[in-house]
Parts: sequence; C-alpha cells; structure tokens
Amino acid sequence: MKEYFETLPPNLVSFIMVTIFSLLIGLSQRRLHLQNENENSMLFGTDRTFTLIGILGYILYILDPAGMLLFGGGFFILAFLLGINYYFKSKLAQKFGLTSIVTAFITYSLAPLVITQPSWFYLLVIVTILLITEMKETFISFAKKMNNDEFVTLAKFILIIGIVLPMLPTEDLIPGIAISPRSIWLSLVVVSSISYISYLLKRFVFQDSGLLVTGILGGLYGSTATTLILSRKSKTANAGLNQYAGSIILATSMMYVRILIMLAIFNLDLCLHLLPYFILMIAISAGIAVFIRYFKHTDSAVHEHFENDDKNPLEFRVALMFSILFVVFTLLTYYIVQNFGETGLNRFSWIVGISDINPFLTSLFQGKFDISMQALSIATFQAIISNNILKAFYTALFANKKIRRTTILALVAISVINLGMLVVAFY
Repeated sequence: MKEYFETLPPNLVSFIMVTIFSLLIGLSQRRLHLQNENENSMLFGTDRTFTLIGILGYILYILDPAGMLLFGGGFFILAFLLGINYYFKSKLAQKFGLTSIVTAFITYSLAPLVITQPSWFYLLVIVTILLITEMKETFISFAKKMNNDEFVTLAKFILIIGIVLPMLPTEDLIPGIAISPRSIWLSLVVVSSISYISYLLKRFVFQDSGLLVTGILGGLYGSTATTLILSRKSKTANAGLNQYAGSIILATSMMYVRILIMLAIFNLDLCLHLLPYFILMIAISAGIAVFIRYFKHTDSAVHEHFENDDKNPLEFRVALMFSILFVVFTLLTYYIVQNFGETGLNRFSWIVGISDINPFLTSLFQGKFDISMQALSIATFQAIISNNILKAFYTALFANKKIRRTTILALVAISVINLGMLVVAFY
C-alpha cells in the first residue's frame, strides 16, 4: 500500500488530503448550523464553503510556494470577506464569537501545513480543530463548575511543575544523604499530581458519582482518608451498605495502583522487581471489593451521591506537611539504616503504617541506601500491610456496625495474603 501511494503524484495526494480535511471541518460547521437553525447566529459557511476555502488556499500556495505572494493576497481577501461577515453578525445578530472565522483561516492554511509539515503534525491540527469546535457545550459546562480558586490551583500546579522544579538545585543538603531541594520538590510534584488528577476527576468529570467511582478515585487520592470518610458516611446510611464496604476495599486496591505508579517514576528497577506482586495484590483486593459490592447482598442497592470532601492536594498546608514528612522520614530512614541496618529498617517500616505512608515510600524509593533490593521490597510491603491494618482500625471505630465485620475481615484478609506473599517471596 505504501509503495502504491509513493507512485502517485505528490500534488494529487496533498490535494486530496487538503480537500478531505477541509470538508471534515466544513461538516462540523454544518452541524453547528443545524444546532442553531432557529437562532439568528449568522455562522460563516458550512461544508462547501470551507472545502472551497481549503482548495483556494492549496491552489494559491502551489502556484507560488517560494514567494507566497498569491497565497498572502488570498489571505487578505479572505480576511476582508470574513471581516464584513463579522461586522454584520455583531451589528445585526449581536453575536461576537470568532470561532468560525478563525476556523476558516486555519482551513485556508491547510495547504502549506500538509505540504511542508510531517503527517503527525497536520493530523494533530485537524483533530484538535474538530474536537474544539464540537466541545462548546462541554467547555461551557466545565467553566460553570470552576471558580476562581480552581484556576488559581491550576496555575499553582503549572508553577510547581514547569517553573519551580527545573530551577531547584540538585546538590545534597546534607553530605552523604541523598536529599536535595530538587528531590524534595519532585516527591511533592509526583504525589500531588496523582492526587490532583484524582481530585479533578471527582470534582468535574464524576461530580455526581456514586460510591464505586469514589472508591476508585478516592483510593488514588488517598486510601486512608477515603476509608475514614466512607466509614463515617456509612453510619448514617439506611441502604446499600455493601456498596460502602466494597468501595472501601476498592480504595485499598487503588492504593496499590498509586504506589506502583510512584515506583515506576522513582525506582524503575524496583518497580519491575515488584510488578508481579503488585499486580497480584491489585487483582486480589479488587476481586474482594467486587464480591462484597455485587455478590454479598446484605440489603437493597442504592445510588449514593457522594460530595467531594477531600482537600485540594495543592493547598499550601497539605504541600508543606508532605514536604516536612518527606524530609523527616528520609533522615530517619538514613539514620536507622546507618546504625541498625536492614533489621532496623524492617522494624521501622511496620511503624510508619500508622501515618501517611507516601512520604516514607517516596523517600525509600528515591534514597541511595546501602541495602539490598530485597530489603527495600520487604520494607515497602510491610508499610502497606501496616497501613491496611490501620484502615481496619478506622473501620472498627467509625463504620456502620452492619458492615464492620465484613470490611474488617476483608482488610485483614488482604493483609494476610500480602504478608503470606511477602514471606514466600522475600524471606
């Protein structure tokens, strides 16, 4: 097939592509016309108009590709005509949008794009145009959901990733300990990014989500916090309690996914080493969650609307607390490894599970400790098991008494399976 296209005249291939792309853009404009046929929107052109604009741009470009005088002259004539259209549209119909006009300019410019640029680039342009022109209502709905704080948060997210991170020095703050401003900030960026994406999905995409989505996204955001929130909410629920229990376990399953992502970013060798075990634990915990949610019919099902109670992960206090904990856990881990070796790290990993394990794990994955990969693996899973036991404790304290036994047994079962895997594989 490739050899066949290479035998065709290049101008024929590029002309066909420009014509097809212009027609596709015109068809999307036709759909806008049909949507607004009862309104005096005065949209500029549709399928035939945009196709002819693309063909005109192609003809004028290939007649003078070097000087581009004809192409430039055609551009100004098109701009004049579009200006007249915009004048009457704004004056008579009180419509001030420029989407159709800008789309017409892009359509006119397809010829030099197709002829001079690689295929991935002009295809990306076409796809972007089609998506943007078709997603007007989506953008309006999205903008209505956002407030000033969300835009400020987005600006902070771009700031910490694109500006602050590259500027930070990589020199160690303490000789002999691999902890630098860059490593501290990188840990904050990675963990906050995972939480922020989950936060955005819950707030804007799955705003009216039920407990299933809450368990999935909440587990990515923070499984311990999600367990605590769902346990408290289950106390006032009158139905669908098995959904609460299943979603709590599903959040734990997503915790394994979250840690696996962190491993892939910070320590690829350790990630590949632990990948089969993480996949196994994800499958087992997700299977238990599905069983509890869909097959353990303790009462009638209910679609529970779940409000987003999580704090924004990019809040200053949240970021500051994570950074402090990261530094503390890094220094403690180095001290323990230096003075007590792998035995000390082994015992310490059981203790950190009663707190947020993310700072400890990020410091463990990034640190250059004089310990074996086996010891790193053991410490990772022991911290996870300890944290799962903490969730069982939270469930016992705060969950509805009708699901306490089921949820606690599920969390204990996951911990026992994880422990058995740990013993068989690493001890």
